[in-house]
Amino acid sequence: MTSVKKSSPPKTKAPRSVFEVAAALKSRYHDFDHYNLDDPLDELMFIVCSTKTTEPSYLASYQALKSVFPSGQCLLDATEPEIAATIASGGLSNTKAKAIKAILSIVATRFGAPTLEVLHQMSDAEIERFLTTLPTVGRKVARCVMMYSLGRNVFPVDTHCWRIARRLGWIRPTQKGGHCSPRDMDRLQSKIPAELRFSLHVNFVSLGREICNARKPKCDICPIAAWCKKIGVLRTKQK
Repeated sequence: MTSVKKSSPPKTKAPRSVFEVAAALKSRYHDFDHYNLDDPLDELMFIVCSTKTTEPSYLASYQALKSVFPSGQCLLDATEPEIAATIASGGLSNTKAKAIKAILSIVATRFGAPTLEVLHQMSDAEIERFLTTLPTVGRKVARCVMMYSLGRNVFPVDTHCWRIARRLGWIRPTQKGGHCSPRDMDRLQSKIPAELRFSLHVNFVSLGREICNARKPKCDICPIAAWCKKIGVLRTKQK
């Protein structure tokens, strides 16, 4: 089998505290994977179900989806109303069902079957380029699939990762309003050593949910407070 080159953006200097922060978070959260999945198509469907809802809701809706439609072919053969009814508990069911059907149709047309197993044989750049052509799939979602299901050394930047990296002083936003642009995602990914990307991503998510939340971060009990510059935290607390 021909080896696949797992490319990464050009290297830049890592933040001085990156290894200490990664070790402290790993000690606390043990790289919990947030129930993500090994099969890339399953992972993508799981992420679609998780959009704009709580963890209990999307876990329940995805489990219902897999129970009724256990394979990609079953989903491809189902109608949008059938899918929507199955995932209704997660909210936005019609929108999600439409996205699921559109994704399955494109995947089956491209690869001859409703499966993403072929992605294992593609380079990082090829995978990301293909996935981001799919409905509702942006760079963050593409990199989640790549990291969780394909074992690629990428760093998906979700809202928790972006917020924590900014507070640590690892990166400054380039966009008005401070939101994370695709260019910012690449910049932050390039600052994280490849061997730490999975660990930091999953543990940033855990930290963001438990302690470093958007409005009232619990800095007094934060396991990485010693390395945090707390950029924007005082302003956030005063609102």
